[in-house]
Amino acid sequence: MNAASTILLSPADNVAVANGRIEIGAELPGGAVAVAAIDPGHKVAIKPIAAGKYAQAIGRATQAIAPGEHVHSHNLVFESGRLPVVPPSEAEHATEADRKRTFMGYRRADGRAGTRNFIGIIASVNCSSTVCHAIADEANRTLLPKYPGIDGFVPIVHGQGCGMSATGDGMMVLHRTLAGYARHPNFGGVLMVGLGCEVNQLTLYGQKGVAAGKRHFNIQEAGGSRKSVERAMGVLAEIAEEVGQLQREPIPVSEIVVGLQCGGSDGMSGITANPALGAAVDILAGCGGIGILSETTEIYGAEHLLAYRAASPEIAAKLDGFVKWWEDHTAKHGASIDNNPSPGNKRGGLTTILEKSLGAVAKGGQTPLNGVFGYAEKVSGSGLVFMDTPGYDPVSATGQVAGGANVIVFTTGRGSCFGCRPTPSIKVATNSTMYHQMEEDMDVNCGVIASGEKTIAGMGREIFELIIETASGRKTKSEAFGYGDNEFVPWHLGATL
Repeated sequence: MNAASTILLSPADNVAVANGRIEIGAELPGGAVAVAAIDPGHKVAIKPIAAGKYAQAIGRATQAIAPGEHVHSHNLVFESGRLPVVPPSEAEHATEADRKRTFMGYRRADGRAGTRNFIGIIASVNCSSTVCHAIADEANRTLLPKYPGIDGFVPIVHGQGCGMSATGDGMMVLHRTLAGYARHPNFGGVLMVGLGCEVNQLTLYGQKGVAAGKRHFNIQEAGGSRKSVERAMGVLAEIAEEVGQLQREPIPVSEIVVGLQCGGSDGMSGITANPALGAAVDILAGCGGIGILSETTEIYGAEHLLAYRAASPEIAAKLDGFVKWWEDHTAKHGASIDNNPSPGNKRGGLTTILEKSLGAVAKGGQTPLNGVFGYAEKVSGSGLVFMDTPGYDPVSATGQVAGGANVIVFTTGRGSCFGCRPTPSIKVATNSTMYHQMEEDMDVNCGVIASGEKTIAGMGREIFELIIETASGRKTKSEAFGYGDNEFVPWHLGATL
């Protein structure tokens, strides 16, 4: 009989996680024997089950499950309702030396800190997207070689801006998102391009609260598409002359704002990469930096753990209000907020939305929750904060960047491909198999936690150091490939008219 390689997260648990494929007949913790083949990341019962455990409950068994049986979505369901809270373990601490750390960044005129020195070409409406791409291509071809201090000219394009109400949530969210990008500290300057007749008029984007160096014009006023490109080259040359002279300088680590993302999650996400990222966030929070946890639909069922850590009752109540909004919003569209995980998540071993949510919350570490913000709102304060976003990764990350994230850390088990200009995205693999298969896309391998080679705390420290290096200019794998021109996806709310 072959012994199986498994991970037991708590001595009280009645399931173990397969750390490699488990064959029928393999011996399991506690003396049970596998009666079914179990894929890596999936769970197997090691005791008779009445309700599964994952350091917290992950769901209710729909039938009796004997030791050795596969525990998955075929015999486990999520049921809403607040569950008991297991108090969090002690957070990783920032040292006195950590708190004195700096990174090499760009100090903007408004005082904020940038980790990149891009120039943005922002479309006010889908109708100007092609011209914005043409402008960026021409600028990168003709201007960028003259200004090595500029990281590139970035088109920020989207599918909205017209065919929508001029008032209401949809317009408010789009305007807030575009304004957030226009003032983002990773942009040294911005050119905004409209068509001229759209609902989302450029006149809505005044200089107040928007990046210095911003210019704007409409294609119709410029005389058409080609003339718009020609006009843009003159404007961008002026901006580049100033922005290209900027130099990196030491800036306190407390000014790093990290957007926390996960996508293509698997059964190892909540065991390796997510808690390791959480350990890095705990260190960053101890230095006064900010970690933005998001994806409201993917913390569903585990929001009570964040509320338990909220710095005030008002913060907990605001988070609860967003969860209730999502319950109502999905019901109105004939859907359910717990209609998750995705097929890929399930193939990777995740069972219910509760299990996925418990793993997602782990990205936030153990520090207090110090604030809750709406989608694309400018974040403030320090430590861990939460931003209300959908669970869809590009939409969620777009909101975080609009809110001020100058670094993104993105964990994945199945192998999500993502980049997010103007903000660099660090990709963290949950398992070694996927890391080695997609090494050109992955910056960190947290599969070494499952193999016992490194600890969560040790990998958390490595991620923290990589955040500082990336903020100082080290290119991530997604940047090296060229990701980021197509991942700007603002949340689309409201009717298309």
